Amino acid sequence: MALTPTTSIPLGFEAPSFTLPDARTGDVMNSGDLMQEGPSVVVFMCNHCPFVVHLIDSLVEFAATYQVKGLNFIAISSNDVANYPQDGFEQMRDLAAEKGFTFPYLYDESQEVARAYDAACTPDFSVFDSDGKCVYRGQYDGSRPGNDVPVTGEDLRRVCDATLAGDSVPADGQVPSIGCNIKWKA
Repeated sequence: MALTPTTSIPLGFEAPSFTLPDARTGDVMNSGDLMQEGPSVVVFMCNHCPFVVHLIDSLVEFAATYQVKGLNFIAISSNDVANYPQDGFEQMRDLAAEKGFTFPYLYDESQEVARAYDAACTPDFSVFDSDGKCVYRGQYDGSRPGNDVPVTGEDLRRVCDATLAGDSVPADGQVPSIGCNIKWKA
């Protein structure tokens, strides 16, 4: 398992547009509709990554709690399913049903969306304000598989609370996420 951090890029970039199928429903969804009102979290994740598996239950609860508060939550899987079939569309649908996802779980087969977002790892979090500008790229919290730090979502929670309140997010509070590298096609 290769440890890969979030790509460090300047904050303030505009959320790239996309149109992708949702594994939960099969419907094609676009970013304009998904990020229409309020701030948004976009997380690149996949089914098999031990870093995602480690926090998935907390993440599902986090998303449900914050969606009620007006936060848009979008998960995208961009892994090469030819070499990682456990991350395929049907497997994504099964995971979403098993875990009770209340948010779209989109499939980026071409990997163009991951490249547009400069996504590097799973999980890779970006938070966008109501104007679609990135205010955070970083970790969910300091917990990692095997480090005995509780999974709380405290970093993402702090950012989302500030963003929902209309407060600015301190640039020095950006701690890169760490996870498995996105499985790029050859």
